[in-house]
Amino acid sequence: MGNRKPIGKVSASERTPSSCDEFQFWLADGVTLSPFDVVLVENKIANGIESITYGVVLDIFHITDGTGHISNYVSSDFGEVDANPITRKLSLAYAKVSVIHNSKENFMPVFEGSQVFTADEDDILTALGLDNIDEQSAIPAGLMKAGNGISVPIKYSGGFLIGPEGAHMNVSGISGLATKTSYIMFLLKAIQYKCGNDVAFIIMNVKGDDLLHIHQKNENISSSQIRDWEDLGIPCEPFKHVRYLYPYRKQKDKMYANTSLPLDDLEEQLTKGHASNFIYTYEHDVNKIDLLFANVDDPSWTLESILNYIYSGKEFPSDQSWSDFKGALRDACSKGNNIIRNSNIVIQSWQRFRRLINNSINNDIFVDNRSNSNDQHQTYLSDEILNIRGGEMLVVDIAQLNEQLQCLVFGDIIKTVYSLKHGDFDQEQRTSESPIPKKIIIFVDELNKYAPSTASNKNSPLLANLLEITERGRSEGIILFSAEQFRSAVHDRIKGNAGTNIYGRTNALEISRPDYRFIPSVYANMMTRLKKGDLIIQHPIFKTLLKIQFPYPSYNQGGSK
Repeated sequence: MGNRKPIGKVSASERTPSSCDEFQFWLADGVTLSPFDVVLVENKIANGIESITYGVVLDIFHITDGTGHISNYVSSDFGEVDANPITRKLSLAYAKVSVIHNSKENFMPVFEGSQVFTADEDDILTALGLDNIDEQSAIPAGLMKAGNGISVPIKYSGGFLIGPEGAHMNVSGISGLATKTSYIMFLLKAIQYKCGNDVAFIIMNVKGDDLLHIHQKNENISSSQIRDWEDLGIPCEPFKHVRYLYPYRKQKDKMYANTSLPLDDLEEQLTKGHASNFIYTYEHDVNKIDLLFANVDDPSWTLESILNYIYSGKEFPSDQSWSDFKGALRDACSKGNNIIRNSNIVIQSWQRFRRLINNSINNDIFVDNRSNSNDQHQTYLSDEILNIRGGEMLVVDIAQLNEQLQCLVFGDIIKTVYSLKHGDFDQEQRTSESPIPKKIIIFVDELNKYAPSTASNKNSPLLANLLEITERGRSEGIILFSAEQFRSAVHDRIKGNAGTNIYGRTNALEISRPDYRFIPSVYANMMTRLKKGDLIIQHPIFKTLLKIQFPYPSYNQGGSK
């Protein structure tokens, strides 16, 4: 191995033989090693074929020739902590390694006594299968910092991250310490820089004003943190081509947005044309009210039957207002009403439907008529999405809305994106002259709200749309980036179709779930004590799990931390 210095030798014994998948080696004195480090061994066999076997460290142990704790106690002068033992015990450190690659696809076990070396940057890229990655489509994933002090830029294959070979990303980890949102925003910045006008972005802001200043530079970033961006080949800059969409709210005859963004910042964004307030009118959006019931149990399908009757337009004309609609529902719930008789749906079901509607359509975003003069900033959310342009980033603020309205907004986004990519919309609604983006990435936090593992409403339209995206969206250029605190709380088919999975810090109860069964126990245990900014990543072209760090956010994070 040239001038490299070995760090140990393969140790194969009767009880722990080397195999195609695994081997162990003892460490020379003074060697420092960590789990996730990559090591290599020359693999020589009798017929003269030589190759390099690469492995990743799973665990590290220290043993002595002591027969038990009692003998160790006795050897220290019967428990004297300051005593020097008369006879030095035989001891060593050894590591357990998982084989991940061989340079000639020769997976014969490595032999006893073979020298083991630490990997340099080129070795790591070869071991992980990154030496032949297409640099044109590669997306930076973060920095892998090995125990021997080297720092290696790791990259995702763009084809497996945002399609067409694979797609979708899921990030899990406890709030605050896992830095889920920061990592996804780093990736979106890298994609915006690398892919330009081929990709558009829709982001859901669910916490305070975290993502409502992303067009502004982070003034608190240090020079060393900027270097991390440079090491990954991405400029440390805020996002470009950002527009913000806020829920409409009217107060004291003036137009405000229902947001936690400071009023001065909101007025500046509105004045410069960087923001709008979205609304829902009956005439434009009645066909979306089923999304309000995404998390409502409907075992007998009565809500769906009522919605189908309303959509038929017999007693509910499309040119009325929300007030008219509520009035018609009030009449429908009176005995002897024609609606009850014509629909063949019992009055109790209509009464339940009316209660649900009255509890949901009581927010300022539901307006009877769109204002043409008083507020030039009013817009329909679906119209904004239908006119999205390549390279543009739409941030939809739903932090101040209740869960039902968040389901409505998120479902509206999903349905509209599908209509846009399928060409299933009125061409007059798309006024933008720019071509439809080749890919649209949708980022949603708290995915468990919209696709829970214990979904009671199996016929939820929102869940159906999410399943459609994750199972078939990659071929149509619709990509889902999602995050949640606990991976086990998300629908199996959603997370099962995520090609790239990221694990941040979590707790011991979570790693006992079946979702973590395939992860080596030492890695799973490390997830309970990961530092802020450290993540464990899994990607289709990587041959093992990796621990990486990523750069500090380049954009203004607002007042919420």
